[in-house]
Amino acid sequence: MAALTFILIVLAAFCTFFLVLPFLTTLATAMRGKEKTVALGPHKKFDFGVIITAYRNANITQPLIDSLLRQTHEKFIVYLVADNCESVDFSYPGNDRVVILRPSPALNLKAKSLIYAMKSFKRPHDYVCVCDADNLAHPNFLAELNHYANAGHKAIQGQRTAKNIDSPIAAADAVGEFYKNFIERYGAYRVGSSAVISGSGMAVESQLYWDYLHGEDITAGKEKWKKMLQEDKILQNFLLRENHEIAYAWNAIIFDEKVSDGDAVETQRSRWLYSYFQNIPNSLGILRRGVTNFSWNQFFFGLVTISPPLFIHIGFSLMIGVICMALGIGFGLSPLTFFGGLTIAALWLFSANILWTLYLSKAPQALWANLYGVPLFAARQFTALLRMGNPDKNFKHTEHKVNVSIDEIMGKS
Repeated sequence: MAALTFILIVLAAFCTFFLVLPFLTTLATAMRGKEKTVALGPHKKFDFGVIITAYRNANITQPLIDSLLRQTHEKFIVYLVADNCESVDFSYPGNDRVVILRPSPALNLKAKSLIYAMKSFKRPHDYVCVCDADNLAHPNFLAELNHYANAGHKAIQGQRTAKNIDSPIAAADAVGEFYKNFIERYGAYRVGSSAVISGSGMAVESQLYWDYLHGEDITAGKEKWKKMLQEDKILQNFLLRENHEIAYAWNAIIFDEKVSDGDAVETQRSRWLYSYFQNIPNSLGILRRGVTNFSWNQFFFGLVTISPPLFIHIGFSLMIGVICMALGIGFGLSPLTFFGGLTIAALWLFSANILWTLYLSKAPQALWANLYGVPLFAARQFTALLRMGNPDKNFKHTEHKVNVSIDEIMGKS
């Protein structure tokens, strides 16, 4: 019984720590006040090479390209990699800011598309900016990234936010995005560490990004296909191992499509969950580097990326808390009762903190109205957890269905 008690106390302490850590991050961020980004030297207009990777459906990218062509920052070229796409039903004749690339044979991997785009650059760019096919860029997106580049940042993550919250599932997906944006990106950056990479809407200094694309992880991963660790995690691991800081540009807004039905949740989350567990050794390695290098940047980033996915953490913490309370009361074991109660209390604090981050992020009213979809969204993620065992068999490309313009999005905001 003593061994079981010890194990349960350790598990309860682990759960409680990672339930309280986000609240402490929010509290520290709120107390720091408004961010002040100070440029180093004269203001420079950096040159951005914006890469869009499209797979099988290039036409979904037209609203994104249109939004990029309306940027207030004028120094950029857009490179669309139309990989394995049967047709591209649009063109920009005479516009030297848009380059449409059609690799042959098909590449069938995002990392290969990124390398193909960089090899096709029309001129040397200062920064590489990566967007997904379903994104839309706010008119000031590149201007905000340029502001952080002038402050000396070599890696900058923009704020990826929902372009559709018109269903309970999409709203629940957006809740997770708002929360992670505040805790794992804005909050982590504001307390002196690095923002977690979103997968799109980020800009990295060109030579640094080229080195990442030719690093060991990408080179090895190109042969693993769907079993490859996701590119965003490889990138952040590459940057943090060298102790680079990833800045978070709150006002560099990139709109992203949220999944709108249960099947899409399972398709997307099975891939994401596989990548999370696959990345645990890397997160532990960065955490270890933070300790040995006395680097707060690496240490805190390691803690953030080792934190379990929300639905797993909440479900597991609830289970441990209830077990500790039941055994503690049933057998008169006061330490178990104490730690069980502590975990349950931390769960309430964690839940309240999610709502606090939504409030601080000024989440739209439509999202608040659709919060009842969160339990269904979580249930679908548990199903996705069961499907992640064989990525080559179970993982499918997420289909994009929301085709709206930047004018429509801006009109709603």
